Amino acid sequence: MFEKNPPVPGSPAGFEVPVEEPTTPTDPPPAKPDQREPIPVTATGTPEDLPDGARGPQGRYLTTAQGARLTDTDHSLKAGRRGPTLLQDHHFREKITHFDHERIPERAVHARGAAAHGVFRANGAASKITRAGFLQKGAETPVFVRFSTVLGSRGSADTVRDTRGFATKFYTEEGTFDLVGNNIPVFFIQDAIKFPDVVHAAKPHPDREIPQAQSAHDTFWDFVSLHTEATAHTLWNMSDRGIPRSYRMMEGFGVHTFRMVNADGETSLVKFHWKPRLGVHSLVWEEAQLLGGIDPDFHRRDLADAIEAGAYPEWDLGVQVFPDTPEQTFEGIDLLDPTKIVPEELAPVQLIGTMQLNANPTNFFAETEQVAFHPGHLVPGIDVTDDPLLQGRLFSYLDTQISRLGGPNFGQLPINRPHAPVNDMLRDGMHQTGIHPGAAPYRPNSLGAGCPFLAGAEEAAFIDVPAPVSAGVKERAQPSSYDDHFSQARLFYTSLSEVEKQHVADAYSFELGKCFEQAIKERALRVLANIDAGLCATVAAGLGLPAPEPTVALAGEPLRSEALSQVGATWPIEGRMVGIVADDSADVAEVAKAVAAVAAAKAVPLVIGPHGGKLDGGRKEVPISRTFATARSVEYDALLLASAPADPRVRVLVDETFRHCKALGTWGAGTEALEHAAVHPEAPGVVTADDPEAVITGIVDLLGAHRVWERAQA
Repeated sequence: MFEKNPPVPGSPAGFEVPVEEPTTPTDPPPAKPDQREPIPVTATGTPEDLPDGARGPQGRYLTTAQGARLTDTDHSLKAGRRGPTLLQDHHFREKITHFDHERIPERAVHARGAAAHGVFRANGAASKITRAGFLQKGAETPVFVRFSTVLGSRGSADTVRDTRGFATKFYTEEGTFDLVGNNIPVFFIQDAIKFPDVVHAAKPHPDREIPQAQSAHDTFWDFVSLHTEATAHTLWNMSDRGIPRSYRMMEGFGVHTFRMVNADGETSLVKFHWKPRLGVHSLVWEEAQLLGGIDPDFHRRDLADAIEAGAYPEWDLGVQVFPDTPEQTFEGIDLLDPTKIVPEELAPVQLIGTMQLNANPTNFFAETEQVAFHPGHLVPGIDVTDDPLLQGRLFSYLDTQISRLGGPNFGQLPINRPHAPVNDMLRDGMHQTGIHPGAAPYRPNSLGAGCPFLAGAEEAAFIDVPAPVSAGVKERAQPSSYDDHFSQARLFYTSLSEVEKQHVADAYSFELGKCFEQAIKERALRVLANIDAGLCATVAAGLGLPAPEPTVALAGEPLRSEALSQVGATWPIEGRMVGIVADDSADVAEVAKAVAAVAAAKAVPLVIGPHGGKLDGGRKEVPISRTFATARSVEYDALLLASAPADPRVRVLVDETFRHCKALGTWGAGTEALEHAAVHPEAPGVVTADDPEAVITGIVDLLGAHRVWERAQA
């Protein structure tokens, strides 16, 4: 049976809110059903049997931070009603002092993020290559995942063109493992010593603090056009990967090569991949720009709403596996170079488990903002390699967390606490919440009965893998294999579909067109000439400049990898947003049928009407989720027209939906809305029928491909 009125996500309270201010004392409301706190463990990893809400506000009455009940929090204590405020007002001082210190330093990069709780289930396929317990068959591990943009501040927009962070904290029984990656598998730099340079170049200009959260400015392009090892990452960023449709539809990559160790001590080199089950999809550029003004919180809202609606996003975790040879190369590709990938055709991704995100945070600051990731949070069976970018991150992340979170005990915050026993002999420091008995936080000792003892492999100890170090001299240099800066960019560009290639050219034309210095534009074109002559010529024409000749030989036919294109496959549509336009003239029974059919397809129906409230059809009522004043096409993956309101805002909805290559469906009088917007009813991706269920069947088929790209090509 179709659900007649499926719930619409977005309720801030989770219960029916009264019009008048409540006056009867009640206990604090519980968290919403879609929310979950961090699993309760002590600061040293012992599970706590705490009831839900035990770490939240307690009692029916307002109190001070020390628990004293208060009668007034609207007026400070004064010497007479018109007199000065008294210094003795301890409640005012406590309240305002805490407020003055509410903020902590935002992250230097990845400042703007969103997160969710979930679970990872291993399928056992990794047991041959690693002894890590959370990757053994049947293991289930709680996770917390934070998605983010890189360049912008906490207050910037979600949909800017940027690399996205994809950081996963696994709370394993052997300790915390953090897989701190991005949605792009290559990076701008090969050595961590250059990280301040690329970030300073990409951040807003230091004199004016603009532009915010974007790379379309002189300092960024000055750096990447001079520092050509950034070429591959820059090209990925200029592709549709730089403006994802949703965090739920975004790949994740560990970027670096890691070393895995199995139970027999055998080692392999691996690269981590997160594959979204909904497929990899993106916005078109105009949508990204519109959303920056209409809904700058689009990605975090999309993630939270999908989880609240029960459309839990899922990713398969996979690894590419390589022999751990002394050269640490594969098919001529240096595995320690973070600016290079290994095509999946050469090393297939082997799936080792699935992650589902199924609960939203209860408190953004306590969880999403305070979560602390670190590539050095490793577990037995997973180790690092000599990748010079990874080596620097092993220092930088720990140093950053100490600064941001006020000291070395950031791991004791509830969201960061390990779910394994902790006996680290680390003592004191700011924000110490552990209670450490005994007189001997050192070893060897006898005053503590010798505890803690050292573990061996049989006790699942983390053992640094003995790895040979090649003979050499101490020098600031890099291997010659790092010197190829263009073949990987060619591989990526050649693997794209024609519509994706056009988007890359448009992105370069826009970004370079925002630069002031002519020399930077000319230099960037030289880089493009070393990737593809056609791409360079298109961008040069857009800039009104001549296309230069390549400066490196483009030998042979470039490789292609089908896995790098986002176009051509079909995917599930869980959580897709479908707008249904209807005014008071619509057949409410048919609108209700459409709502139910969309919900049955596991998409989210949102009725768009001329006013708030409900569409009233006598015996049938349908709640209105959005109005013509609050709706815009960028929120929806497809648009259905149940009537043809004579409202210019509806024409904008239809026009943008069509222009952005999204599916359109109509029945009955709704077909007239196509005429108002000058959309031909037989155009690609337009479905018309007499019955809404027949229309929705066709729309569901189109949604699986994400866009109707034939329209763009036409």
